[in-house]
Amino acid sequence: MGNIVAIGGGDLSTLATEPIDREIIALARISRPNALFVPTASDDATEYWDVFDAAYRGAYGCRTDVLSLLGTPPLAGDIARKIRWANIVYVGGGNTLKMMRRWRRLGVDSLLREAHAAGKTLCGVSAGAICWFEKGHSDSMSFYSPDDWNYVAVTGLGLLPGLACPHYDSDTKGIPRREDFHTMLKRRNGGGVAIDNDCALVVADDGFRVFASTPNAGAYALRIERSGRVKETALPIGTDWQPIGALGI
Repeated sequence: MGNIVAIGGGDLSTLATEPIDREIIALARISRPNALFVPTASDDATEYWDVFDAAYRGAYGCRTDVLSLLGTPPLAGDIARKIRWANIVYVGGGNTLKMMRRWRRLGVDSLLREAHAAGKTLCGVSAGAICWFEKGHSDSMSFYSPDDWNYVAVTGLGLLPGLACPHYDSDTKGIPRREDFHTMLKRRNGGGVAIDNDCALVVADDGFRVFASTPNAGAYALRIERSGRVKETALPIGTDWQPIGALGI
């Protein structure tokens, strides 16, 4: 199985994200990996691709390509060829719900599961972190109704169990993530993982580690106790691999 890197949030090409980007490239274990950018959640924004290309090709020396899926999508064979070409698949942030619907319509979900089974490194930020889990805490509805919306649980690929929350130390349009994520976990009575901005959860085989690029960033395992309270446990930050069971999801 491949590696999965779920990044809680951050802007590509900044000093804060560079250590995480370089960790992603190292996981590919080849000197000049092929890095594919998937900007579906951002409406295939060309400026987002430009920033990714400048970082991963210009600064880090990868071979890069982009998979644009909105409007008139590529042929099924071309989509499969691009994903199979990649050593790294990096999914950008944005509207998770729209992205997952489009992926399922075009069969991208199946191709990404295939990529994981083939040992590729799958990664991404925000929507690109949520998508690898069973479900994710998402602000997708804010894209459709900016003045009247709620966070929702969006179904992902299920490569990782539980409910994921990116931007845990932040908010969307002034509505904090942390409190709402706790409410969602109580409603679903399940376990979850929360990841701050400038922090990444790296999962490989039967282990995980947390990689933070700024001093106060972290990741957390959450579960519902018998009392109904949410128990939040900070995950250890460092290079040592931890047993996957320690996530509790």
